[in-house]
Amino acid sequence: MTSAQGPNGPDRKDAPPGGTGGGLPPDLPEPVIEPRSRWLPSLVWLIPLVAALIGVILVVKTVSGRGPTVTISFVSAEGLEPGKTKVKFKDVDIGTVKNITLSKDHARVLVDVQLTKEATDFAVKDTRFWIVRPRVAASGVTGLSTLLSGAYIGVDAGKSTEDQTHFVGLETPPAVTGDQKGHTFTLHGDSLGSLDIGSPVYYRRVQVGQVTAFSLDKDGTGVTMQVFVNAPYDQYVGSNSRWWHASGVDLRLDSSGFTLNTQSLATVVLGGIAFQTPLNQQSGPQAKDNASFRLASDQADAIRDPDGPAVHVVMNFNQSLRGLSVGAPVDFRGIVLGQVTGIGVRYDKSSHALLMPVTIDLYPDRLGRCGADGVGNETEQERRDTLDLLVKRGLRGQLRTGNLLTSQLYVALDFFPKAGQAKVTMNGDKIELPTVPNTLDELQLQIADIARKIDKIPFDKIGTNLNGSLKNTNALFDKLDKEVLPEMRDTLGQAKKTFGAAQATLQSDSPIQSDTRQAMQELTRTLQSLNALADYLERHPESLLRGKQGEKP
Repeated sequence: MTSAQGPNGPDRKDAPPGGTGGGLPPDLPEPVIEPRSRWLPSLVWLIPLVAALIGVILVVKTVSGRGPTVTISFVSAEGLEPGKTKVKFKDVDIGTVKNITLSKDHARVLVDVQLTKEATDFAVKDTRFWIVRPRVAASGVTGLSTLLSGAYIGVDAGKSTEDQTHFVGLETPPAVTGDQKGHTFTLHGDSLGSLDIGSPVYYRRVQVGQVTAFSLDKDGTGVTMQVFVNAPYDQYVGSNSRWWHASGVDLRLDSSGFTLNTQSLATVVLGGIAFQTPLNQQSGPQAKDNASFRLASDQADAIRDPDGPAVHVVMNFNQSLRGLSVGAPVDFRGIVLGQVTGIGVRYDKSSHALLMPVTIDLYPDRLGRCGADGVGNETEQERRDTLDLLVKRGLRGQLRTGNLLTSQLYVALDFFPKAGQAKVTMNGDKIELPTVPNTLDELQLQIADIARKIDKIPFDKIGTNLNGSLKNTNALFDKLDKEVLPEMRDTLGQAKKTFGAAQATLQSDSPIQSDTRQAMQELTRTLQSLNALADYLERHPESLLRGKQGEKP
């Protein structure tokens, strides 16, 4: 029998039979030892592997789908919640608020927003952000939908190509978004009036735009406003368009009666602006974007031709200025040439009197070409010579009552040929024109002069003398009644008798009347005979020498 060879070499022959050593019983076969195969993992381990793979895929997808992270600064974070508040553009979610912190100076709130990959182009320089929440403004109520859904951050997409990640948020929604078509214009006015952001802009009473912004001028002399006119109405804004306040109600009383002008009922509350091309002009070329215009106080002021340079004039009045206010018109025979710019009082050392100076801005161009060539000359000497000539002809300033109900005064320029001699003087950079008192003041002066003269009459002496005269008259009447009247009564009795006798004599049946009647009849017959004789002599004058024909001499 061939011995088997184990892994440690051939079996020893001297091993005791049936022993427990390393040998095998003689009746058993020799075991065959085979090498162990490679270890295989259990199927349970596949589940975490698949989960990890899915997680990696989700992380990669999430990271690849993220857009840039931007930081927006707001005054308050009211209504914002990290992880919940959305960023929306046209009601489409383009981001989520991730974190809200305070700035280092605690003055503002910094909101970190994670934008989506599709919103990458929103992170540019001119993009605007604001918080949409319920608001009540002059233009209306907005953001009511957020009462249920909560506040969110609105976006106005910018058009810049310069990337930016830090923004200053708007506190109010913009009046005009970047996707609206139209033009923006700049208006300069004296005051804001009743205008506000969102106030309407009208063209021929049709709303075509709105006010988007306003600010005070740097020198504080006026207000600058930005207005946006929607397309296609922006084509009606020409280079010569005139703009004016259309706010509230314009009620006027003139020779035509009451006139009420307003653009719409909304302007009474919200205010408004209107524009139009003057009726006597053709519409100019379309105004460019951000073109500047003057904002007038009303339509009449806007449509009026430009005034040109102003001539500064001062007038010294020697009367009360009660009823005269700054802005009162300066009138020349119905044409307004300017307005009052200042009222004061000044002590004149030469005359030791108090004068009431009134400063005025005159616009010679309102008189037309003639006025512009006269008073509005560029040469100071020519201007003064022209004014000297007008003053010599009687040009004076006078205060007159413009409204009997309110007793408001205005300054009238007119010619007074009977006015005293005067001349034009220069008071600094202002021209000083002479004045005359108004008719009422002259009447008051005349009444005062009459009163002074009446006051000089010695009414006491006159009364004393008159009282003495009355006493003498009473004594005279007593004397007449006691002495003269009885004699006059007798005389009247004699006269009555005489008149009675005369009446009896003149009666128709009295002898005197009969004799007189006969005498008159005889006289009448005598006159008839004389008339017949005169007729005969006129026919036969020779009868005076020859006698009557038929009679012998």
